[in-house]
Amino acid sequence: MASMKYALFTGGAGGLGGACAKAMAAEGWTVFAADINDTALAEISQTQNIIPIKVDITNQESVDAAHEEVAKYTTKLDAVINFAGMHTMCSMIEGNCSNTIEKMLMINVMGMVRINRTFVDMVLEGNGRIINCSSECGYLTAQPFNGPYAITKYAVEAYTDSLRRELMFIGVPVVKIQPGSFKTNMHKSASAGLDNLISSTKYYGKVLNTLRPIMDNELKHANDPKYLVSSLLKAVDSEKPKIVYRVKNSHMLRALEFIPTKLLEFGYRTVIK
Repeated sequence: MASMKYALFTGGAGGLGGACAKAMAAEGWTVFAADINDTALAEISQTQNIIPIKVDITNQESVDAAHEEVAKYTTKLDAVINFAGMHTMCSMIEGNCSNTIEKMLMINVMGMVRINRTFVDMVLEGNGRIINCSSECGYLTAQPFNGPYAITKYAVEAYTDSLRRELMFIGVPVVKIQPGSFKTNMHKSASAGLDNLISSTKYYGKVLNTLRPIMDNELKHANDPKYLVSSLLKAVDSEKPKIVYRVKNSHMLRALEFIPTKLLEFGYRTVIK
């Protein structure tokens, strides 16, 4: 009889994380869905094999309390999966950009660092693995008004590479997932951030109003979460997982990488004005 598999899943109560957590639970995993959203936690608690845990990943005491809660059920984890994050659009020089960048770093990067550091003992006990959700924005050149998010995902890329090359010496695989655009509440947050910037900008009114329909079109054609769910299941189930899983990355953004920077930015100035 196969032993029970346990996973801690941050951001695991709603959106993409919730969809992935439910898929794992359907496969027989016991999933500790760690989230800060009370409503989402209450909803996902109705799913068999899912144990909701409220945690603020920006607070070490809260993360420690989550560890104590998980320890009531198991001493080992077969996977720690980091999907918790936030996204919004903002300028790099206008508004409360410093506060926005700091908040996003605390959630998207330091939250991941805290979780992995705190739960690595259980991962080692279970001969498990760590899976960090990055983004196509973590390796593609940052686009205007998406700088804060790109900063955090570039940091996730560097952190994950370093973590993988450290933990390989003690037998813990570390996997990156780099999703493209998917239909989630993050899109609503990004759109709201752009709306706020349009209404308050001093420098970029014409540029942002040109970008608005382009962004709306991108959101309209966002991918079905089922593709990310499929890749996540491969990452947790494979005996030899890939180092990186790229899921529905933008062909257009990848193509832009091959255009010389000066030429591309001349094109930006010509088209977006």
